[in-house]
Amino acid sequence: MRLGVINNDSDLYALAVTALVLLTGKEPSFLIDGKNLTFNWRKEISLSENLGNILDKMLASKPSDRFSTARQVIEALENLPSSIDLATTQAPPDIVSTPPVTAGKLSNVTTMSVSQAHVTTDVAKKSSIWSTILLVLVTIFSMGGIGWIGGNFWLEYASNQNRIVNDKPEKLSDRLKKLGIDESFFFPLVDEFFYSQYPQKRGQILSNKTSEDKLWQERWYAIANKLADRLETLSPETRRRLGNYSKDDIYRWRSQLRRLNISSAAFNDLTDAQFLDLFSEQTRGQNLIGLPIGQVWQAIATDTMKDLQSRKSVAEIRFARGSYRQVVQGTLQPGEGKIYLAWLQDEQILRVRLEPNSPEVLLSIYPPRNYRRRSRGLIEDSPENQWIGETKRSGYYQFVVVSNSDKPIEYSLVLFARNR
Repeated sequence: MRLGVINNDSDLYALAVTALVLLTGKEPSFLIDGKNLTFNWRKEISLSENLGNILDKMLASKPSDRFSTARQVIEALENLPSSIDLATTQAPPDIVSTPPVTAGKLSNVTTMSVSQAHVTTDVAKKSSIWSTILLVLVTIFSMGGIGWIGGNFWLEYASNQNRIVNDKPEKLSDRLKKLGIDESFFFPLVDEFFYSQYPQKRGQILSNKTSEDKLWQERWYAIANKLADRLETLSPETRRRLGNYSKDDIYRWRSQLRRLNISSAAFNDLTDAQFLDLFSEQTRGQNLIGLPIGQVWQAIATDTMKDLQSRKSVAEIRFARGSYRQVVQGTLQPGEGKIYLAWLQDEQILRVRLEPNSPEVLLSIYPPRNYRRRSRGLIEDSPENQWIGETKRSGYYQFVVVSNSDKPIEYSLVLFARNR
C-alpha cells in the first residue's frame, strides 16, 4: 500500500477484507490492529480452521506471503477437506439471516465477469458445501464496487500515500528495522513534514510515471532519511516505543516529578531544549500531544525523566550556615539542560545571575510546586541573565539552565538569598 504497488494480491487482500466485513458485520477499522496492521477477526466469527487459514493467507501483511492469483485461491478452496461443516459459521450479532439461495435461484444473482452458465454447472455438480462456498465467492465478487470504494478508503486510512522509488523503499524499511522504528508511525511522520513543506502536494499520490513525479518522490525520501538521522539520536528503548506513547505516560511523569520536587514546567524546559535542538523548525511551547511529532517529544521526555531520576540533570544547591551566596558552574552540550533546586524561606530577597549574558543560554525560575494549580514561573526561557525579587513562600525553588547553542557552552549560575 505504502509503495503504491497494486497487484493481484492487493485485490485478493481487499476481497478477504470484504469477506470479513460481510461475515462479522463490522468495519475494517474495528477488526484491524492499528499497530501492526493485522486483522484480528477470529474472536468475532467462528470458521473452520482451513478456511480461516486461507483468509489469513489472503490478508498477509507481506504481499509475497499472499496468494498471487484468484486461481490459487479457488484451488485452495477446492482442496479443503470434505468434512468441513460450514454450519459452524456464526452469524454476526444484530444481522438478520436470510434464506439461502439455491442453485435454481442462482440465475437471478448479478455477477461480475463470471460466466453464469459455468457457475450454475459447477454448483449443480458439487455438494451443498461447495455450493455455499461458490455462492459466497459470487456474492463477494458482485460487491466488487463496494469493495473497491471501501478498499480505497482503507488504503488512505491505513497508509495515507502510495510510493514507488526504485529500491529506496527496501533500503528505508531495512534501516527502520535496525533502528527499531515502526513503519506505521514513521510514514505519517514523514508525510507531516512533507506536506508542511509542500502543501500543494497534499492529497496527491506520489507515483513514478513522470520525471516530475520522481522528483517529488526524491524529496519525500530525502525528508524521510533526515528524520531517521534525527531519531537515531534517541535511545533504543524510546525508539521502539514510538507510536505507542499516550497521555498515561504524562500522568505517570507528573507523579514521579512530585517525588523529585520538580514542576512539569521545569521538566518541559529540559525536554523542549533537546527537542528543539533536533527539530529547530518547531515552535517552543506548542501542544504536540496527539500528533506524530508529539510521539518524538514524548520519547525525548522519557529519556529526560531517566536523566532526572539518575540525578544526571538535576542537582541541589545548599547554603552553608551564615552564607548567603552560592555559585555553580558547568558545561552544556547542544540541547542539554540542568535543573538546580534550592530550599528558600519565604520573604527572602533573591538575586540570580547567569553568565554568559547571551541568548545561547536560557534561564527559567520556578517557585515551589503548588499542588492545587500550576505555578507560574518567575521568568521562563529568558535570555536575560539577571533576576531580583522576593520569595513568596518556602520550599524548593527551581533554577533551569538550558542551552540554545549549536556548540558546547560553559555557564556560571550565581544565587544570592538573605532575609529582609
